[in-house]
Amino acid sequence: MFPFLLFALFPFFWMLITSLKSNTELYNVTASPFNIREGATLEQYRLLLKDTAFLLWMANSMIVASVVTLISVTASTLAAYAVARLRFRGAQAFGMAIFLTYLVPPTLLFIPLSRVVAFFGVSDSLWALILTYPTFLIPFGTWLQMGYFRTIPKELEECAMVDGATRIQALVRIILPISIPGLLTVAIFSFTLAWGHFIYALAFISSAPQKVLPVGIATELIRGDVFFWGALMAAALLASVPVVIIYSLFTGRFVAGLTAGATKY
Repeated sequence: MFPFLLFALFPFFWMLITSLKSNTELYNVTASPFNIREGATLEQYRLLLKDTAFLLWMANSMIVASVVTLISVTASTLAAYAVARLRFRGAQAFGMAIFLTYLVPPTLLFIPLSRVVAFFGVSDSLWALILTYPTFLIPFGTWLQMGYFRTIPKELEECAMVDGATRIQALVRIILPISIPGLLTVAIFSFTLAWGHFIYALAFISSAPQKVLPVGIATELIRGDVFFWGALMAAALLASVPVVIIYSLFTGRFVAGLTAGATKY
């Protein structure tokens, strides 16, 4: 396990070491990149928090990622349940089409999506990201939950409906509590991608107060051919904290939901 642990933790070690160095040591070509010889300093964090709108970018990212996750989980849950449980012509083809939609690269979609954003009048606002991010999150979430719903016996909801529950009541009261690992998997996946997505945020957001973390870090801390490496590593380290916390809290359920959805389709 040691090589895998080293591979996983080395980027965080590198970001931490770099962010605690002074500029004189950072740009000294004779200094070792793996340790701090001139003493640790919080200069890079002060630069990041004082001279940039990092906290505003983080707040914008949190708002977008949270709202998009809620939308994606809700929509993909209803779509997956319909395909997995309801009998209608073309259900299998529809399920495969949903997954193939996820495989379309976002780089091919941001041009037509810009027309949609302009049509709804939400250009250069967080609503542009909230509108467009579900286009690549809902297909995968639907495909993953289709496989998970197929692992749940139909008799459970059939018994509930025999006792007088409607289809929606059976879904909410019987199926969803059992599907917590699958729901958490889709939620974590959606939050992670929305938190770090770059292309749509760069294409649809231009004003500084509306920027999210990936775009703010890339545009404000990289100016021409000048890279503020210390502040960049500090920003990257702080930006990774929410995602690390989420994965640490829900790793077991995430793996269970991911493997069940991947193998039962």
